[in-house]
Amino acid sequence: MAQPVTDGIEVLETREWVDSLDYVLEHGGPNRAGRLLQQLALHARREAGINLPFSATTPYQNTIASTQQPPFPGSQEMERRIKSLVRWNALAMVVRANKIQEGIGGHISTYASAATLYEVAFNHFLRAQTEAGDRDVVYFQGHAAPGMYARAFLEGRIAKEKLQNFRRELKPGGGLSSYPHPWLMPDFWEFPTVSMGLGPIQAIYHARFIRYLENRGLKQSTGGKVWAFLGDGEMDEPESLGSITLASREKLDNLIFVVNCNLQRLDGPVRGNGKIIQELEAIFRGAGWNVIKVIWGSDWDILIRSDRDGLLVKRLGEISDGQYQKYFVESGAYFRQNLFGTDPRLLKMVEHLSDEQLARMRLGGHDPIKVHAAYRAAVDHTGSPTIILAKTIKGYGLGEACEGKNITHQQKKLNEEELQMFRSRFGIPIPDDELHEAPFYRPSDDSAEIKYMQARRQQLGGYMPQRKVRATPLKSVPESHFEEFYKGTDGREASTTMVFVRLLAKLLRDPELGKLIVPIIPDEARTFGMEALFRQVGIYSSVGQLYEPVDMDTLLYYKEARDGQILEEGITEAGSMCSFIAAGTAYANHGINTIPFFIYYSMFGFQRIGDLIWAAADMRCRGFLVGGTAGRTTLAGEGLQHQDGHSHVLALPVPNLLAYDPAFAYEIAIIIQDGIKRMYVDQESIFYYLTVTNEPLPMPEMPKDGNVREGVLRGLYRFKVAEKQDAKLHAQLLGSGTIMYEVLKAQKILAEKYDVAADVWSVTSYKELYRNANDCERWNMLHPADAPKVPYVTQTLKDAAGPFIAASDYMKVLPESLAKWVPGQLLSLGTDGFGRSEGRASLRDFFEVDAKHIVLATLGALAREKKVGTDVVKRAIQELGINPEKTNPAIS
Repeated sequence: MAQPVTDGIEVLETREWVDSLDYVLEHGGPNRAGRLLQQLALHARREAGINLPFSATTPYQNTIASTQQPPFPGSQEMERRIKSLVRWNALAMVVRANKIQEGIGGHISTYASAATLYEVAFNHFLRAQTEAGDRDVVYFQGHAAPGMYARAFLEGRIAKEKLQNFRRELKPGGGLSSYPHPWLMPDFWEFPTVSMGLGPIQAIYHARFIRYLENRGLKQSTGGKVWAFLGDGEMDEPESLGSITLASREKLDNLIFVVNCNLQRLDGPVRGNGKIIQELEAIFRGAGWNVIKVIWGSDWDILIRSDRDGLLVKRLGEISDGQYQKYFVESGAYFRQNLFGTDPRLLKMVEHLSDEQLARMRLGGHDPIKVHAAYRAAVDHTGSPTIILAKTIKGYGLGEACEGKNITHQQKKLNEEELQMFRSRFGIPIPDDELHEAPFYRPSDDSAEIKYMQARRQQLGGYMPQRKVRATPLKSVPESHFEEFYKGTDGREASTTMVFVRLLAKLLRDPELGKLIVPIIPDEARTFGMEALFRQVGIYSSVGQLYEPVDMDTLLYYKEARDGQILEEGITEAGSMCSFIAAGTAYANHGINTIPFFIYYSMFGFQRIGDLIWAAADMRCRGFLVGGTAGRTTLAGEGLQHQDGHSHVLALPVPNLLAYDPAFAYEIAIIIQDGIKRMYVDQESIFYYLTVTNEPLPMPEMPKDGNVREGVLRGLYRFKVAEKQDAKLHAQLLGSGTIMYEVLKAQKILAEKYDVAADVWSVTSYKELYRNANDCERWNMLHPADAPKVPYVTQTLKDAAGPFIAASDYMKVLPESLAKWVPGQLLSLGTDGFGRSEGRASLRDFFEVDAKHIVLATLGALAREKKVGTDVVKRAIQELGINPEKTNPAIS
């Protein structure tokens, strides 16, 4: 019988403490109340050993109390009408496209749920240009693209005909791409955000790169923000969360994530048995972000304020997302019974509300007042990045057919009744007899809605999204920077990596060009011999160097500085690639021609971060990807996971990427010089992949032949002619990278032991040769009556006698891609198969790309042409010490 008395005393004590806290809040404010709570917690721990249970989450309610909301600055009614028009046209675009062509696709529901999040941003926050000349950078959620097109249509930036050709870009007059693609719509989109997960990580590194530009004096700090609009399902991607600690570590308060938490991904709930908002809050709070939750709309304010004992908030926190999803599609009566019916006190709280009123209570992500308050708090926050977690309903406004349902993401069509309901709900002035066509609707230019939209965007500096190339072309780089490399090393050995680093150091010293170069390294500078650059230009750190390096007494100590130039990213190829993208697109985004050189283990490029490289291509990125320790046999000892024999094969699909595998110093100099010219002087939307190796070898002088420069850039030239041109037997040896030196050894053996005169050709780019040959093939097919074009590889090799033996440190398919255009028998030697932990000589013997196997392949090809007998080949196998029964490296 005593228990109720105790319970009563506890209730009374609790009420006294709450009243006391209310008094402090009223007279001292929230900061004083917060300090008091911290002092109480410390006192309880110190005096009584009471440790409060740790929680990374706050209660399931809005972070910003209704009393702390700033006044809404615009007309809510006007903005609601505009939002309704955007909703209708976004819906009509997808529905019409699928009426015309079954299965063309498109997404209705993502924008339907996020419309308020976008409209508040467009009308009040997203700045195309600030008064100080800066701008906001916005990563739009890819699946919400129809909403961006629909808004641009209302703004008069996209013609109705373009909307009619949504997802049908090849129609006369053009159309609209499915998602944000700068390559396809270079005046509209800036950032490709599909595949999902690419937007968050790119936004983080872009925000950091902006600080890098500011700290290095290349850009003024004028308050621009980086916004990333994301989906809650998208946050499951490793790229979405993998770099969030960088943002807090760098105190990137210029970064704002807006996560549309509609609780659904493609197939069903994001967290059916959990709560995605709470999960994300814990992750981001733990990572040091400022977290703002926008869960409940203004309809809930009175209920939550009157919840003195916390019963309602406790109940709201108990319900899983899967159950919330059920509430969204059921009646108000179901909502009342299942959410509030667990406690008579909760039922009492809502007894004044009808079932219809309960069913229409808005969530925070659909309430412009709540969204505006969150955005204002995020923009004003300093010291850390902000994430806004806004709760919405997927397919909001689409009616019973798909609002909140698991099929919502796939919904492409609505019947006439559903269209009528949507039309009526949002007040779109379209008569019933036209509804079956789902027509687009735009008020006249002098309508209140259009004038309001235009005024808001004018005040915020212009339209968004919109892509502009803001930089002016650079001047040509002086030839003097490259002349040293044309002379070779006079017998001294140097790896092509050392050559590249030497050239990079010279470019960094250029008074005009040097400051624009952005060296990017994922924790491998010493591997690539780049530590000398630490002292020369420093490693970027937003706080400088707050410690004395352990190697301070050495010449090449680890030097960090606020104006450091090297981006030493740590062990993250994905993050490094995002820095490369930010630097390589700064010519458009910030009007600065930064030139990124991203050097990394070549094995960890296309294989690991191919999606980001593809995104770089889409974004018209410029710069140099440098694959170090490249080739399957040049990286001694490392083995299977590190030895790259296929990056050049993986580079083939990227349309605007030029890929080169140079063997000599002068080839590297020619390629980089031409690359800077094409990208930054001529302003071509291309970027480069260059492979360099770590094997020290003597670098030859550039041949005097005037065709060498053209040959290097186009992919092929004759490097060394055979000495005995009067020999009866002839062959052609094609080499690249470090295997070129095995080819040169083979040339000597063939001449001395087998009386074969073999010319040596340097193949700097199989991709360039392949692309040129296919261009000629296509032209010839389409112009049958004209004189046929001859591929460069065919034209260059037309007078070369004998079989062609191609040897590289890459898969055989690379040279074989040219077989049909080579004027003779082509035999390819390559490194198909897994790598091994071994020395270079053993690896080349294993993969059959060393000099002796090149000799054998040449004699075998001559035997197939009946120019030597098979007895010569058999004898060679014995003389060269080749085991014909050895395991095939491609499958071992």
